[in-house]
Amino acid sequence: MLGNWSDYMKVGIVHCMAYPQTLRGEGPIIETLERIASDEFFDAIEVTWIKDPGVRKEAASLLKSSGMTVCFAGQPPLLLSKLSLNDFEEEGRRKAVGLCKELVDMASELEAIRIAVLSGPDPGDGVRGEAKSLLIDSLIELCEYAGEKGLEVCLEAFDRDIAKRSLIGPSREAVEVAKAVRSRCSNFGLMIDLSHLPLLGESPIEAASIVKGYLIAAHMGNCVLKDPSHPAYGDEHPRFGIEGGEVGARELADFLSSLMAIGFLERSIRPVVSFEVKPLPGESSEVVIANAKRTLLQAWRMV
Repeated sequence: MLGNWSDYMKVGIVHCMAYPQTLRGEGPIIETLERIASDEFFDAIEVTWIKDPGVRKEAASLLKSSGMTVCFAGQPPLLLSKLSLNDFEEEGRRKAVGLCKELVDMASELEAIRIAVLSGPDPGDGVRGEAKSLLIDSLIELCEYAGEKGLEVCLEAFDRDIAKRSLIGPSREAVEVAKAVRSRCSNFGLMIDLSHLPLLGESPIEAASIVKGYLIAAHMGNCVLKDPSHPAYGDEHPRFGIEGGEVGARELADFLSSLMAIGFLERSIRPVVSFEVKPLPGESSEVVIANAKRTLLQAWRMV
């Protein structure tokens, strides 16, 4: 018997996805943070930018009181600002790196252990190599800055062909970038997201086996791939088990088993593995969060 899932991982949740009204760094941030912080199911939380300094200070105090591990999601600000860490225009790339440094400062204020980012758009086969080189340069600069504040930097792989159309991307190419960055910066690693794997055409064990030497974070989520008319089609992180979706309890169990097989889920480490789920219009955040917890409990019995 494996025992309780909490012996092997810190279960977290991406706050701005569970409560999308906070995605832009505004809205009911404190109220919704408090709901998660009051839930003993969660050992960790991933927060994103909080624009108001006063609200950010209040959030930092709340999170410190909670005792949860805090991670920072830099992906929403990059996406919403339409900035790319592999922009061919130097001015655009400098703006992206500059924003990420500001986010590192926010993450440090919130006492986060790491900041996650994503690559910019995929420019296509002919110039993909040049784009990767630019991404590597940006990540090294960001890692050096984050390292001064004691933070890790984590690159999350997204789909290349359907929704985000990101440079990174397939797991093998994520590892190429990781090798280059890690050769200069020890505070760098990769994130694997279950909801992105169907979009990339990768199985959990395939992706986990490829990235295992660089994996520092993981997300649990769902996606809709087969029906473009579905309201959650693409990279929308709907609730587990939604009709037309790719991930239910069985698929989550396979993902967790894959993370176990590569040694990522370890009692001595207890890495952060977070839900990334978002309510569709008309759905309740609290119900979608409860659905995620029930799905994990069911999945863990299958691991």
